[in-house]
Amino acid sequence: MSAAALVGVALLGGLFGLVVPPLARRFTNPPARPRRPFPAAAPSHRPRRGAWVWLGPPVSAAVFGGLAVARCDDPALPVFLLLAAVGLVLARVDLSCLRLPDPLVLAAGLLALAGLTGVALLTGEPARLLGALAGAAVAGAAHVLLALLPGSRLGFGDVKLAAVLGLPLGWLGRDALLVGLLLPHLLQGGLVVGLLVARRVRRDTLLPLGPALLAGAWLAILLG
Repeated sequence: MSAAALVGVALLGGLFGLVVPPLARRFTNPPARPRRPFPAAAPSHRPRRGAWVWLGPPVSAAVFGGLAVARCDDPALPVFLLLAAVGLVLARVDLSCLRLPDPLVLAAGLLALAGLTGVALLTGEPARLLGALAGAAVAGAAHVLLALLPGSRLGFGDVKLAAVLGLPLGWLGRDALLVGLLLPHLLQGGLVVGLLVARRVRRDTLLPLGPALLAGAWLAILLG
């Protein structure tokens, strides 16, 4: 891929970052819930709404550009870029209201499955498709077990997203899958420790895991 094409992909990512907030707002209204008696649920740590205005486009450009640089020779690059686009919206929603909406997760899964199936057929590599399906099964099963552990705060939205991300990670092979499974939890753990030390959150503060899952998968794809 030429330098001009790489710059073009990064610019496309930056432009997409501008439309992430309005897209995310369609999914940020939580369903109505009955009021809980005092004491209220632990507060969540959420970024300021205006932060995405200046931070979103460069983050999106870096996500798209990084994929283009790392996977420029991979015929599955368009699939990775589509997944990244949906992932940016999912991260924005999760940071805003601690939710990973099923329609967005389903859309990401269908895009990944259909796209990787098409690439496997066009390149004559059905074994890689089997690897992608195995990656989804392993990632989903591992996070189901984590969600069932006593005291776990892992939601089943996180489990479903992990299974979807297992598709591209499994496509790239065992090493990428292992990195993609471990790295999000290392990132989340480091973030939690840092926020606790800075006294920005309490031990009972709810934090979104979706952005860490997405960031870990992105880094694993870059390294894979």
